[in-house]
Amino acid sequence: MKYILVTGGVISGIGKGIIASSIGTILKSCGLRVTAIKIDPYINIDAGTFSPYEHGEVFVLNDGGEVDLDLGNYERFLDINLYKDNNITTGKIYQHVINKERHGDYLGKTVQVVPHITDAVQEWVMNQAKVPVDDDKKEPQICVIELGGTIGDIEGMPFVEAFRQFQFKAKRENFCNIHVSLVPQPNATGEQKTKPTQNSVRALRGLGLSPDLIVCRSAKPIEMAVKEKISMFCHVEPEQVIFIHDVSSTYRVPILLEEQGIIKYFKQRLNLPIDDQPSDLLMKWKKMACRYERLLKVCSIALVGKYTKLSDCYASVFKALEHSALAINYKLDLMYIDSTELERSMEAENSVKYHQAWHKLCKADGILVPGGFGIRGTEGKLQAISWARTKKKPFLGVCLGMQLAVVEFARNCLNWEDANSTEFDPDTKNPVVIDMPEHNPGDMGGTMRLGKRRTVFKNENSVLRKLYGDEMFVEERHRHRYEVNPELTHCFEEKGLNFVGHDTDGNRMEIIELENHPYFVGVQFHPEFSSRPMKPSPPYLGLLLAATGTLNAYLQRGCKLSP
Repeated sequence: MKYILVTGGVISGIGKGIIASSIGTILKSCGLRVTAIKIDPYINIDAGTFSPYEHGEVFVLNDGGEVDLDLGNYERFLDINLYKDNNITTGKIYQHVINKERHGDYLGKTVQVVPHITDAVQEWVMNQAKVPVDDDKKEPQICVIELGGTIGDIEGMPFVEAFRQFQFKAKRENFCNIHVSLVPQPNATGEQKTKPTQNSVRALRGLGLSPDLIVCRSAKPIEMAVKEKISMFCHVEPEQVIFIHDVSSTYRVPILLEEQGIIKYFKQRLNLPIDDQPSDLLMKWKKMACRYERLLKVCSIALVGKYTKLSDCYASVFKALEHSALAINYKLDLMYIDSTELERSMEAENSVKYHQAWHKLCKADGILVPGGFGIRGTEGKLQAISWARTKKKPFLGVCLGMQLAVVEFARNCLNWEDANSTEFDPDTKNPVVIDMPEHNPGDMGGTMRLGKRRTVFKNENSVLRKLYGDEMFVEERHRHRYEVNPELTHCFEEKGLNFVGHDTDGNRMEIIELENHPYFVGVQFHPEFSSRPMKPSPPYLGLLLAATGTLNAYLQRGCKLSP
């Protein structure tokens, strides 16, 4: 097993996840089996109880793990399926060690950060690195490990110490450290500054780790003189300094790395049995990146949610839309609309924001209402859904978006004026969305209906069934605590809102489709989590096709994309 540790300096959010994913993609393109581990030094057990504004979206895995969004990057770039243990947190490690101590495994010794916590980290990494993540179920050959946060953070110290020890356990030819740093360029001088990187590398060395590669992030391409300066002051060869500037799309990052000789370096440094040239996989990435940059036709989608101030809150939704747009040769124009700004109360409070939000919604080619929790902004989402239904705008509702589509239909088509979800009004007389008691035992963390579940199609004429390749069932990832009330579904179907997919028992409603509408679809699951750059998610693809007026032609061609 070869281990590649990716650390970061100067600032957090510098792009370690994309760098780690890109390195994995390059190595996979050379024919190697690659897995990935993300370490988050926070004390939470997992990401499940975070607000999206803390660390971005909560990504859900097949096994129900609620993890950091970087695992979504790994899955999309590497086309693999990871497990919850591929996300290590301080909370998980301490819980594991404390449970062992309570069990008496330490034979009365004082349990300390060194060696017990650091040993637990190393043991976890070695065990998880062996777990197959590809469809062929073979053991991986390379494990890319991303250490979250920034070198020097007090909470990350035990992990840095663990890898300081681990480099000797694994041996030099099996362990490599890549340090991602920032080269800022102040507007006042326009000069690219190397001092933050020098200080960051010095801090890393002081903790016992020496970088084999220094990846320098910058807004603009870095000059050769800067590269030579970093090489000299950070005690590495010039070829060990890699530049990654801001690019038009993340698909370009693996190509930038490959152009700077990273394959040759890894082959020598880790004694890898590979050729110097990448395979067809990286050529496909190059073609995809070039195609992305040449797109001329634009499709605009309005994303109506309540976490719109930070794009990472809907990272997988954005990627799924982008994958689908790219598949049909359109450039995506994603317009984020704060759902509270669509509400009547906003018109009185701030009429400019209100009218701007409605202007965006009205000019969009399609409307998407993603998942979420809590009552704030729900009335605005209902307004957007009503607009999509009555004006025949292509619409996709995901999780809460589907539930609110049912609520909107009940209020405006069934005339159940107080129809609601028990999440927002426990005393409603028409509870069209109800909680699932078996998934709500009191604790908040890890108690929802999570992970990959089967959805069975009950209608052969379903648009979504055709988009999925006329399969009898699909398996997608879920994350919800509420569901459509199955006792009321016949009332909706009589009026044209059909529940075309349900769970294996037939009790849980999974997919809705509205009759006589170009595309009005709701799904209880989260299809965005399984979207891949070269395998777009069918519900999102359907939305883009409908928004560009090409859905019927696509279905008539037998769900084949035009060249």
